[in-house]
Amino acid sequence: MAGGGGGEESSLDSIEYTPTWIIALVCSVFVFISLAVERLLHTLGKYLKKNNQKPLFEALQKIKEELMLLGFISLLLTVFQNTISKICIRKSWTNHILPCKKEGVESSAHYQVGFISGIGRKLLASSANNDYCTKKGKAPLLSPEALHHLHIFIFVLAVVHVAFCVLTILFGGIKIRTWKHWEDSIAQDKYDTEKALNKVTHVRQHAFIKDHLLICGINDSAILGWLYSFFKQFYGSVTKSDYITLRLGFIMTHCSGNTRFDFHKYMVRALEADFKKVVGISWYLWVFVVIFLLLNVEGWHTYFWIAFVPLILLVAVGAKLQHVISQLAHEVAEKHVAVPGDLVVQPSDKHFWFSRPRIVLLLIHFILFQNAFEIAFFFWIW
Repeated sequence: MAGGGGGEESSLDSIEYTPTWIIALVCSVFVFISLAVERLLHTLGKYLKKNNQKPLFEALQKIKEELMLLGFISLLLTVFQNTISKICIRKSWTNHILPCKKEGVESSAHYQVGFISGIGRKLLASSANNDYCTKKGKAPLLSPEALHHLHIFIFVLAVVHVAFCVLTILFGGIKIRTWKHWEDSIAQDKYDTEKALNKVTHVRQHAFIKDHLLICGINDSAILGWLYSFFKQFYGSVTKSDYITLRLGFIMTHCSGNTRFDFHKYMVRALEADFKKVVGISWYLWVFVVIFLLLNVEGWHTYFWIAFVPLILLVAVGAKLQHVISQLAHEVAEKHVAVPGDLVVQPSDKHFWFSRPRIVLLLIHFILFQNAFEIAFFFWIW
């Protein structure tokens, strides 16, 4: 296909000169992979509905929505690639706020664009679109090559985030299932309500109270209590006495004292319900991505400093959850020396930040996304 005065060179690599069997083969491979993934998601959805796993089914729907959004972004980037690359700006504007130090000399035929890369990768824009702007003494807003790498980054980010969320639900489920034998042992004990009401529990001697107030004490400072919660999250975060006491407190508060209530099954359901809220990439997370790309300026070391954000938040959330348990123990020990029946704590939202437990879930959502973002960014610049 011959080119005219527009500066386009003839190319024998275009689709007009590509063997039909190659086109058919490549098309078949992509269609097969797409259909296989679609059937896999469809089968998984039917399995979840059949087993009454509504929260996980809704999470799967959010994954599908995320993949659809990814496909739409991919389509827009592909369709408007040439249009974006023909948007010309002053060359002086491209010399400021760079992610990498620009090296080499600009050529009238090829305009080099330093794009986001931890190893100083250089991307060379296509000559046709660069000539369009260089003839005007300007530079392209974003070269096709840079746009292609941005395309890849968005794809990798979405895939890594979904994989990260799936691994989280798997590991979380494994952790909760280690508590199953505690629930089974409670059921095997054949809880006697009349006997429990007639007995007297000495608060200070209860294992739950001793575990959480043995070091801190009742009248010690809040700082010491937070320090205890901070270190407690790294070992034995939930003990058997914690599980039994929190279980009974939940049952007495929400289940009208039904001691046969399967608290472990409820915990699994709660994990699945929370999972559907953290699996997607919300709009504010996309805003975070844009802000990071804006602030990833050479010399600012944004990628290094931002790595501390999820670590700090993770430790803060873990310490807060431990502190909530300690506060429940503190409330009972402060009010009572002995109580009739078993020790019962009173679950309350007031122990969470601003009396809103949902804030913890939002922070976990951000932590998961931030970790996925850093891993995706690492693979992208590798």
